[in-house]
Amino acid sequence: MPWIRVVDEPEAQGDLARIYEAIREARGKVANILKVQSLLPETMQQHLELYVALMFRPGGLRREQRELIATVVSVLNDCAYCTRHHAEALNFYWKDEERLQKLLEDYRQVELSPKDRAIVEYAAQLTRSPSSVTEQDVQTLREAGFSDEEILQANLIVSYFNFVNRVALGLGVEFSEEEAKGYKY
Repeated sequence: MPWIRVVDEPEAQGDLARIYEAIREARGKVANILKVQSLLPETMQQHLELYVALMFRPGGLRREQRELIATVVSVLNDCAYCTRHHAEALNFYWKDEERLQKLLEDYRQVELSPKDRAIVEYAAQLTRSPSSVTEQDVQTLREAGFSDEEILQANLIVSYFNFVNRVALGLGVEFSEEEAKGYKY
């Protein structure tokens, strides 16, 4: 139960009801991280639009890479809600519980391609110590094969998950196993 009042789907009216319906159609159901924003439907809608643009728009990083970043950032921030949700999504692509568990325990110990390793290290540095990121860190991503568009996309995903982890942690957003599964990826 979150620490603030939430308008659940059966009680939603007007804009909020329409937003909930659109989310159910697109994703299969409404996540608790969105429901916790129900008192501000317009903000929820704009949050959702940013999320979809970062995580689902065609081009740039592969969906798997986006979920990898989301999971690593959420683990580093100790955000159980986002870790559970995005580990579930990542494993939709990996289909390897053992590899996923290794990532959750210590991302540095999981086998990744050199390109994925570079983006994960960037995500970790930007999460742990943002002021330590330098132009050389971006150049390292270019040398690993990322375009500037992909670097920007990665930076925005890292930044977004640092934001949303704080929403979840700061408002007591919880999950059940049922709530964490069954989304459209």
